[in-house]
Amino acid sequence: MRVLIASTVDTPAPCRRPGAARLRQARIAAGFETAEQAAGACGWDAAAYAVHEAGAASFDWRRAKVYASAFRVRTEWLYAGAGPASDPGFAPVIGRVGADPSGALLFATGQSPGELAPLPPGATDRAVALRVAGESMRGLADDGALIYFEDQRTPPTPDMLGHVVVVETDGDEVLVKRLLRGSRPGLYDLESLDAPARSDVRLRWAAHITAIIPPFQARRILVSAA
Repeated sequence: MRVLIASTVDTPAPCRRPGAARLRQARIAAGFETAEQAAGACGWDAAAYAVHEAGAASFDWRRAKVYASAFRVRTEWLYAGAGPASDPGFAPVIGRVGADPSGALLFATGQSPGELAPLPPGATDRAVALRVAGESMRGLADDGALIYFEDQRTPPTPDMLGHVVVVETDGDEVLVKRLLRGSRPGLYDLESLDAPARSDVRLRWAAHITAIIPPFQARRILVSAA
Protein backbone atom coordinates (compact mmCIF):
# COMPACT_ATOMS: atom_id res chain seq x y z
CA MET A 1 0.00 0.00 0.00
CA ARG A 2 1.36 3.35 -0.96
CA VAL A 3 1.21 6.11 1.67
CA LEU A 4 0.91 9.66 0.42
CA ILE A 5 2.63 12.20 2.65
CA ALA A 6 1.40 15.75 2.37
CA SER A 7 4.08 18.34 1.93
CA THR A 8 4.68 20.59 4.92
CA VAL A 9 6.24 23.34 2.80
CA ASP A 10 3.93 26.37 2.57
CA THR A 11 3.38 28.11 -0.72
CA PRO A 12 5.20 31.44 -0.57
CA ALA A 13 2.95 34.45 -0.16
CA PRO A 14 2.88 36.87 -3.05
CA CYS A 15 5.70 39.42 -2.86
CA ARG A 16 4.43 42.78 -1.66
CA ARG A 17 5.42 45.60 -4.01
CA PRO A 18 7.88 48.13 -2.48
CA GLY A 19 5.64 51.16 -2.94
CA ALA A 20 2.67 49.67 -1.12
CA ALA A 21 3.86 50.59 2.38
CA ARG A 22 4.62 54.15 1.30
CA LEU A 23 1.21 54.42 -0.34
CA ARG A 24 -0.52 53.30 2.86
CA GLN A 25 1.63 55.69 4.92
CA ALA A 26 0.74 58.60 2.64
CA ARG A 27 -2.96 57.76 2.73
CA ILE A 28 -3.04 57.68 6.54
CA ALA A 29 -1.01 60.91 6.82
CA ALA A 30 -3.51 62.57 4.48
CA GLY A 31 -6.29 61.79 6.96
CA PHE A 32 -8.04 58.84 5.30
CA GLU A 33 -8.71 56.03 7.75
CA THR A 34 -9.30 53.36 5.11
CA ALA A 35 -8.36 52.67 1.53
CA GLU A 36 -12.04 52.69 0.61
CA GLN A 37 -12.49 56.13 2.12
CA ALA A 38 -9.54 57.51 0.15
CA ALA A 39 -10.71 56.00 -3.11
CA GLY A 40 -14.21 57.36 -2.63
CA ALA A 41 -13.02 60.87 -1.81
CA CYS A 42 -10.64 60.96 -4.76
CA GLY A 43 -12.89 59.32 -7.30
CA TRP A 44 -10.74 56.22 -7.85
CA ASP A 45 -11.78 52.65 -8.48
CA ALA A 46 -11.78 51.25 -4.94
CA ALA A 47 -10.73 47.75 -5.93
CA ALA A 48 -7.85 48.94 -8.08
CA TYR A 49 -6.55 51.23 -5.35
CA ALA A 50 -6.87 48.50 -2.71
CA VAL A 51 -4.77 46.18 -4.87
CA HIS A 52 -2.01 48.81 -5.10
CA GLU A 53 -1.99 49.55 -1.38
CA ALA A 54 -2.02 45.84 -0.52
CA GLY A 55 1.00 45.36 -2.74
CA ALA A 56 -0.63 42.70 -4.90
CA ALA A 57 0.13 44.78 -7.98
CA SER A 58 2.54 47.61 -8.65
CA PHE A 59 1.53 51.05 -9.86
CA ASP A 60 3.32 52.94 -12.62
CA TRP A 61 4.78 56.46 -12.57
CA ARG A 62 1.63 58.00 -14.01
CA ARG A 63 -0.53 56.46 -11.30
CA ALA A 64 2.05 57.42 -8.66
CA LYS A 65 1.68 61.06 -9.72
CA VAL A 66 -2.08 60.82 -9.23
CA TYR A 67 -1.71 59.30 -5.76
CA ALA A 68 1.07 61.71 -4.77
CA SER A 69 -0.97 64.73 -5.77
CA ALA A 70 -3.99 63.55 -3.78
CA PHE A 71 -1.97 62.71 -0.67
CA ARG A 72 0.37 65.72 -0.99
CA VAL A 73 3.63 63.83 -1.12
CA ARG A 74 6.46 63.78 -3.65
CA THR A 75 6.01 61.43 -6.59
CA GLU A 76 9.68 60.39 -6.46
CA TRP A 77 9.31 59.30 -2.86
CA LEU A 78 6.04 57.47 -3.39
CA TYR A 79 7.20 55.65 -6.51
CA ALA A 80 10.82 54.88 -5.66
CA GLY A 81 11.45 55.95 -2.08
CA ALA A 82 13.76 58.72 -3.30
CA GLY A 83 14.26 61.75 -1.06
CA PRO A 84 11.85 63.05 1.58
CA ALA A 85 8.15 62.34 1.49
CA SER A 86 7.24 66.00 1.21
CA ASP A 87 8.90 69.10 -0.12
CA PRO A 88 10.89 71.13 2.39
CA GLY A 89 9.33 74.14 4.02
CA PHE A 90 10.36 77.64 3.10
CA ALA A 91 11.92 80.57 4.93
CA PRO A 92 11.07 84.18 4.07
CA VAL A 93 13.84 86.36 2.69
CA ILE A 94 13.25 89.28 5.06
CA GLY A 95 15.69 91.73 3.56
CA ARG A 96 19.12 92.42 2.18
CA VAL A 97 22.31 92.85 4.11
CA GLY A 98 25.46 94.65 3.01
CA ALA A 99 26.23 98.18 2.00
CA ASP A 100 25.83 100.25 -1.13
CA PRO A 101 28.70 102.45 -2.40
CA SER A 102 27.67 105.25 -0.01
CA GLY A 103 27.84 102.92 2.96
CA ALA A 104 24.12 102.90 3.62
CA LEU A 105 22.67 99.75 5.12
CA LEU A 106 20.35 97.83 2.83
CA PHE A 107 18.50 95.74 5.40
CA ALA A 108 14.71 95.94 5.23
CA THR A 109 12.49 94.62 8.00
CA GLY A 110 8.80 94.60 8.85
CA GLN A 111 7.85 94.07 5.24
CA SER A 112 6.08 91.19 3.53
CA PRO A 113 8.69 88.87 2.04
CA GLY A 114 9.03 89.09 -1.70
CA GLU A 115 10.94 85.83 -1.96
CA LEU A 116 11.08 82.47 -0.21
CA ALA A 117 13.99 80.04 0.08
CA PRO A 118 13.89 76.34 1.04
CA LEU A 119 14.70 75.62 4.68
CA PRO A 120 18.27 74.42 5.29
CA PRO A 121 18.89 71.19 7.24
CA GLY A 122 17.99 71.47 10.92
CA ALA A 123 16.00 74.69 10.52
CA THR A 124 12.85 75.45 12.48
CA ASP A 125 9.77 77.50 11.66
CA ARG A 126 11.67 80.56 12.93
CA ALA A 127 14.20 80.37 10.11
CA VAL A 128 14.63 83.45 7.92
CA ALA A 129 17.13 84.47 5.28
CA LEU A 130 18.96 87.60 4.23
CA ARG A 131 20.21 88.21 0.71
CA VAL A 132 23.69 89.65 0.45
CA ALA A 133 23.96 92.87 -1.55
CA GLY A 134 27.31 94.23 -2.63
CA GLU A 135 30.84 93.04 -2.02
CA SER A 136 31.30 94.00 1.64
CA MET A 137 31.24 90.33 2.73
CA ARG A 138 33.43 88.88 -0.01
CA GLY A 139 35.22 85.85 1.40
CA LEU A 140 32.23 84.95 3.55
CA ALA A 141 29.22 85.48 1.28
CA ASP A 142 29.34 87.03 -2.17
CA ASP A 143 26.81 89.37 -3.74
CA GLY A 144 23.51 87.48 -4.16
CA ALA A 145 24.22 84.80 -1.56
CA LEU A 146 21.67 83.79 1.07
CA ILE A 147 22.44 83.86 4.79
CA TYR A 148 20.06 81.93 7.04
CA PHE A 149 19.51 82.37 10.77
CA GLU A 150 16.87 81.62 13.38
CA ASP A 151 14.85 84.78 14.05
CA GLN A 152 14.56 84.40 17.83
CA ARG A 153 15.64 87.94 18.83
CA THR A 154 17.59 86.82 21.89
CA PRO A 155 20.68 88.46 23.45
CA PRO A 156 24.18 87.29 22.48
CA THR A 157 25.39 84.11 24.17
CA PRO A 158 28.97 83.16 25.08
CA ASP A 159 29.15 80.50 22.36
CA MET A 160 28.80 83.27 19.74
CA LEU A 161 32.03 85.02 20.72
CA GLY A 162 34.64 84.72 18.00
CA HIS A 163 32.10 83.70 15.37
CA VAL A 164 30.45 85.54 12.49
CA VAL A 165 26.82 86.09 13.49
CA VAL A 166 23.83 88.24 12.59
CA VAL A 167 23.24 91.11 15.03
CA GLU A 168 20.97 94.09 15.47
CA THR A 169 22.41 97.16 17.15
CA ASP A 170 20.51 99.61 19.30
CA GLY A 171 20.76 101.94 16.31
CA ASP A 172 18.47 99.70 14.19
CA GLU A 173 21.33 98.30 12.12
CA VAL A 174 21.27 94.64 11.17
CA LEU A 175 24.80 93.44 10.43
CA VAL A 176 26.74 90.28 9.76
CA LYS A 177 29.92 90.59 11.83
CA ARG A 178 32.38 88.62 13.92
CA LEU A 179 31.30 89.06 17.54
CA LEU A 180 33.98 89.90 20.10
CA ARG A 181 33.85 90.85 23.76
CA GLY A 182 33.72 94.59 24.46
CA SER A 183 35.38 96.60 27.17
CA ARG A 184 32.65 95.90 29.70
CA PRO A 185 29.59 93.64 30.10
CA GLY A 186 26.77 94.33 27.69
CA LEU A 187 29.05 95.83 25.04
CA TYR A 188 30.57 94.06 22.05
CA ASP A 189 33.16 94.67 19.37
CA LEU A 190 32.10 93.91 15.81
CA GLU A 191 34.83 92.83 13.42
CA SER A 192 34.36 93.35 9.67
CA LEU A 193 36.00 91.65 6.73
CA ASP A 194 36.90 94.84 4.90
CA ALA A 195 36.34 97.70 7.34
CA PRO A 196 37.65 98.83 10.75
CA ALA A 197 36.18 97.05 13.76
CA ARG A 198 33.45 98.80 15.71
CA SER A 199 34.06 98.92 19.44
CA ASP A 200 31.71 98.74 22.40
CA VAL A 201 28.46 98.35 20.49
CA ARG A 202 25.25 97.66 22.37
CA LEU A 203 23.17 94.93 20.75
CA ARG A 204 19.48 94.14 20.86
CA TRP A 205 19.94 90.55 19.68
CA ALA A 206 22.32 88.17 17.97
CA ALA A 207 21.80 84.93 16.07
CA HIS A 208 24.04 82.17 14.80
CA ILE A 209 24.25 81.78 11.03
CA THR A 210 22.75 78.39 10.20
CA ALA A 211 23.58 78.22 6.48
CA ILE A 212 25.10 80.21 3.63
CA ILE A 213 24.02 79.48 0.06
CA PRO A 214 26.30 80.74 -2.74
CA PRO A 215 24.82 83.15 -5.33
CA PHE A 216 24.56 80.64 -8.17
CA GLN A 217 22.57 78.17 -6.09
CA ALA A 218 20.56 80.94 -4.43
CA ARG A 219 19.25 82.07 -7.81
CA ARG A 220 18.10 78.52 -8.54
CA ILE A 221 16.20 77.92 -5.30
CA LEU A 222 14.49 81.27 -4.67
CA VAL A 223 10.78 81.40 -5.35
CA SER A 224 8.35 84.30 -5.38
CA ALA A 225 6.15 84.72 -2.31
CA ALA A 226 3.38 86.20 -4.43
